[in-house]
Amino acid sequence: MLTTPTTRVLGSDELSDVLAVLDEDPVANAFVTARVLESGLEAPYLGGEMWGYYRQGRLTSLCYAGANLVPIRAGPAAVRAFTDRALRQGRRCSSIVGPAGPTARLWARLEPHWGPARQLRPRQPLLATSALPTGVTPDPSVRRLLKSEMDLVFPAAVAMFTEEVGISPLDANDRGLAYQSRVAETLGTGRCFARVENGRVVFKAEIGAVTPDICQLQGVWTAPDRRGEGLATAGLATVLAHALGETAPVVSLYVNDFNAPALAVYRRLGFARAGTLMSVLF
Repeated sequence: MLTTPTTRVLGSDELSDVLAVLDEDPVANAFVTARVLESGLEAPYLGGEMWGYYRQGRLTSLCYAGANLVPIRAGPAAVRAFTDRALRQGRRCSSIVGPAGPTARLWARLEPHWGPARQLRPRQPLLATSALPTGVTPDPSVRRLLKSEMDLVFPAAVAMFTEEVGISPLDANDRGLAYQSRVAETLGTGRCFARVENGRVVFKAEIGAVTPDICQLQGVWTAPDRRGEGLATAGLATVLAHALGETAPVVSLYVNDFNAPALAVYRRLGFARAGTLMSVLF
């Protein structure tokens, strides 16, 4: 029995304890929960490590350390412990993202060593809905894309990523191969939806992380020359119908607080505030 605060890397034998911590906030923890369920906490499939913070012999906090560093249910003592482990390991992540409070405390400790950040997004509303929108007609032209349509969707995916993150995924050391693999995986699972006109994607959205309780929308994008026409509102109504009907009883997403047009779309679709996230991009 552990009687003093400690951290360690968790494995598959701690799966039920890890899920119990994640279930304390299923909306905020959707991404990590999906990773844990898919991998069973088996290291080769998790895509990183899961750090656990124990207090009085009980697992109270987590930190997923993969391409993203994600603190979960982390109070000040857990943040200090996760900071120490992150500094010993060195930065391997491309971003830190999680609930705003713990993420801000973690970044405050890491910034002198890992900073400056390329972009800092301290307040990102986390939104959720469990109902189809009223007063919005779904776009019947928005459809599920096929595995064979990679060449069709990939330019739109690259444009979305570049606009959102500020750098092109094609500029990575692998020239975008990892990003291409992620887009292909989304297509393969049938979770990429788009409106296609004259051989060009003009609206797209994806169902990303999926758990039994919730799924998370990502990659929402409208072609710049088609914005202001309502394509996102009607298109997302279609995607919501698929998500709620086929995937999970709750749909969530998070958005930058300065993106007023997107926030207006999500309000019209019935999304309500479920928390606040923070992202640190390197």
